[in-house]
Amino acid sequence: MALRGPAVFGPGSRGSLDEAGAEGREAAALEAAGVALEDDDEEDGRRGLLRWDGFSAWLHCVCVVGFDLELGQAVEKDPAYFYGYVYFRQVRDKTLKRGYFQKSLVLISKLPYIHFFHTVLKQIAPEYFEKNEPYLEAACNDVDRWPAPVPGKTLHLPIMGVLMKVRIPTCHDKPGTTQMVQLTQQADTHTSIILPTVHEVDLFRCFCPVFLHSQMLWELVLLGEPLVVMAPSPSESSETVLALVNCISPLKYFSDFRPYFTIHDSEFKEYTTRTQAPPSVILGVTNPFFAKTLQHWPHIIRIGDLKPAGEIPKQVKVKKLKNLKTLDSKPGVYTSYKPYLNRDEEIIKQLQKGVQQKRPSEAQSVILRRYFLELTQSFIIPLERYVASLMPLQKSISPWKSPPQLRQFLPEEFMKTLEKTGPQLTSGIKGDWIGLYRHFLKSPNFDGWFKTRRKEMTQKLEALHLEALCEEDLLLWIQKHTEVETVDLVLKLKNKLLQADRENLPVKPDTVAKLRTHIDAIILALPEDLQGILLKTGMT
Repeated sequence: MALRGPAVFGPGSRGSLDEAGAEGREAAALEAAGVALEDDDEEDGRRGLLRWDGFSAWLHCVCVVGFDLELGQAVEKDPAYFYGYVYFRQVRDKTLKRGYFQKSLVLISKLPYIHFFHTVLKQIAPEYFEKNEPYLEAACNDVDRWPAPVPGKTLHLPIMGVLMKVRIPTCHDKPGTTQMVQLTQQADTHTSIILPTVHEVDLFRCFCPVFLHSQMLWELVLLGEPLVVMAPSPSESSETVLALVNCISPLKYFSDFRPYFTIHDSEFKEYTTRTQAPPSVILGVTNPFFAKTLQHWPHIIRIGDLKPAGEIPKQVKVKKLKNLKTLDSKPGVYTSYKPYLNRDEEIIKQLQKGVQQKRPSEAQSVILRRYFLELTQSFIIPLERYVASLMPLQKSISPWKSPPQLRQFLPEEFMKTLEKTGPQLTSGIKGDWIGLYRHFLKSPNFDGWFKTRRKEMTQKLEALHLEALCEEDLLLWIQKHTEVETVDLVLKLKNKLLQADRENLPVKPDTVAKLRTHIDAIILALPEDLQGILLKTGMT
């Protein structure tokens, strides 16, 4: 089975495109996040753009992938990870060895707009297969005219006669926010498609076979445990992996994940070897071969075909890993993991009642997403509270000294705070929360989260130090110091400005303007020969 790219459009997954269609089905590799421009800003946003600049803001390229039994795997290099969105077409053709004509249209992007790009594919792929390359080039031209993506803005995006209305959420949005509701409620006679979300998968549909164990799976993802999803098709594999990754939102999943992993991926030997423990990664696979080669992985989810909305399959059971021996093993969660927390029976009853009442899958997803959100927030709030206490007091910031350092994160000190300000304040779930935190503190997710928070807090200290400098009477200061010390001050202030710009420090706009004014005033107070030197060296 080969991938050939007879046509690539554009100026140039997460997941692999190596075997997109090896099972004769759709492949996808994706995630979650967002950006977008209001119509009023469109003209300003497009000024100065070159050909394909608009296209590049959304897509890296568009590929047409052919499948060839004799050529073999033709993709030899893809050095960086992108998101691949696939529309697979298979038509019976007796003249071909395999008996089918197979071809995929693939959108390659750096953006994890799962729902959005699959909607775009559904609009253009069927027509492309009928009208070929001129149609695809016209679609690319439409994309090139789209406004650049900007967080939190509402966009109207035309694509081959269809107008899509989207709002891409910011990192501060929460499930079921008014922005999403308002987007769908606003009447618009000119809009063909309104997308309330651009990145979210159908969470309940993915968790449906295993929702009895959803809290245990949340723990496994939170702790960065090695996890394999064995699914019937690439699309079901991809969606389930993405649902798992996003179940700990708003906490970011910092380990690797492969929505559609194949035997041709470069890490195949590393992930299947038994000489070392599996890495912290979530794999989605379809090839039955993996049932044997990944038996040593500690946590395996085996699912059947995902049911359409409104239907629910028989719930899978938790089974011992030793039972995963044959290729025809039944669906189930194969693990020896014992959850730290007691199972929340209330959410299970709520979802089961929804199934009985034939509640739409979208509504079930909202319930499940809100449950995961509240669970994650209950877990992360004590950590946020403790990390905030590591911040030095503002009164300790002196304009004439380097910014103070954050206090060290001490695990045992943090554990002591849980007795009074732990997750019991916001969650009614009982269990070994202490054990869960101890395990989490050793995980890649904690490491990534804390590094991010430490960077943010360090930048905040730098910004406060900059503001403290601006409040000083620097002209009075230079009267008491030598010219050499004054020049040194100018250089330091200039470096502060460069740092604020380079690191995007959270400083107020008037603070930067005030500091520039200080620099200019200090230079003008110096003798003319020194002013000239500073000007020649580009220090103003």
